Amino acid sequence: MAEKLVEIKNLKQHFNVGKSNMVKAVDGITFDIYKGETLGLVGESGCGKSTTGRTIIRLYNATDGQVLFNGENVHGKKSTNQLKAFNRKMQMIFQDPYASLNPRMTVADIIAEGIDIHGLAKSKKERMERVYELLETVGLNKEHANRYPHEFSGGQRQRIGIARALAVEPEFIIADEPISALDVSIQAQVVNLMKKLQREKGLTYLFIAHDLSMVKYISDRIGVMYFGKLVELATAEELYSNPMHPYTQSLLSAIPLPDPESERTRQRKAYDPAVHQYSADEKVEMREVRPGHFVFCSEKEFAQYQKDHKS
Repeated sequence: MAEKLVEIKNLKQHFNVGKSNMVKAVDGITFDIYKGETLGLVGESGCGKSTTGRTIIRLYNATDGQVLFNGENVHGKKSTNQLKAFNRKMQMIFQDPYASLNPRMTVADIIAEGIDIHGLAKSKKERMERVYELLETVGLNKEHANRYPHEFSGGQRQRIGIARALAVEPEFIIADEPISALDVSIQAQVVNLMKKLQREKGLTYLFIAHDLSMVKYISDRIGVMYFGKLVELATAEELYSNPMHPYTQSLLSAIPLPDPESERTRQRKAYDPAVHQYSADEKVEMREVRPGHFVFCSEKEFAQYQKDHKS
């Protein structure tokens, strides 16, 4: 059995909008992330993917539930030193490489900020050597160190963001739609870089995205979110070949195919939440329909899924 690195238990993140409007951005989700794996988290815009990532890393305080990192409660009370040690182990790559880098800081200072905070370099020389090493690790040159973010392309800025995340030698990286703002050719370069770094450094990723074809390429397992709920969780191969939840089927039917003939005849499946028809006393939860394949469903739906998808 693989070792659990992150355990998310009944996590909730609710926001008050106005006096009487409660938005349940994340509404009681539970899943684990194992050491060395990439867990993809997909769903349409506004489903709660990014909020989940930000709550896991404690950018938002959770409304309810638990996040355990190496068995330690992320949202528990921590001293300044404990919080500092925790922040070093868990890092984030942000969606917008234009907004996530300080335009007034040089690339060297951006990358070295974490090194300075955690005291990872004993001298200025060691600090700059570390910055040069990180730049080369992500495919940039040491000559880039004294430039400013506006002098780089989107793909190069995202590489700087990755170097910044790697600077403190984390165990776990949350990548929040790290390729959505990039050109398609650059997306592949960034994803290949992330896979290479994972192999070399034994990193664990939570990869948040809405590009389903790219998620399949990078992920070991994939979770599908809809309106704050996790509705399906399986290995990448299993999810794409055998989607069970109607929403997952709808998402997969929308993936464009590079074949004009197939595109002309392809039928998109629309998802209507009314198909479930849950009664007030029904218990709707994540259930294991096949080994490692979980679906958010009622007891009645569970029996039907098992019947339709016999191993």
